[in-house]
Amino acid sequence: MGLEKILSVAGKPGLYKLITQTRTGFVAESLLDGKRITVSLRASVSVLSEIAIYTLEEEVPLREVFQKIQTKEDGGKTSISHKEEKIKLEEYFFEVLPNYDEDRVYVSDIKKVIQWYNILNDNKITDFSNEKEEKTNTSEEE
Repeated sequence: MGLEKILSVAGKPGLYKLITQTRTGFVAESLLDGKRITVSLRASVSVLSEIAIYTLEEEVPLREVFQKIQTKEDGGKTSISHKEEKIKLEEYFFEVLPNYDEDRVYVSDIKKVIQWYNILNDNKITDFSNEKEEKTNTSEEE
């Protein structure tokens, strides 16, 4: 399962897996406790595949940040908790993404990225590649 079906719902902790759509919204299952919730179309929902992190040059898709964390941690959970103090979180993120924009990426964003990565890792969702995008990039280079 890719990041296209993983959601962050405003006001709800953790991440959710999209189960099915309904007339008034959709049903999602928590990756933390497996409980299902119904989410209204009015709710503020972010799909992880659509999120990007600001760097000094461009916006880096969240999946690429997850890949860098995965490489740094040899596929395991992060060596740092999302509850660490600000300076430690910033140092860790600087190791993962050295050119992130410190003015536009807040500590709260770093906490979310680390927490989300660990939730995905716990749920064995560790394939952060995007085959469709990779095929497009390959054809552009030729």
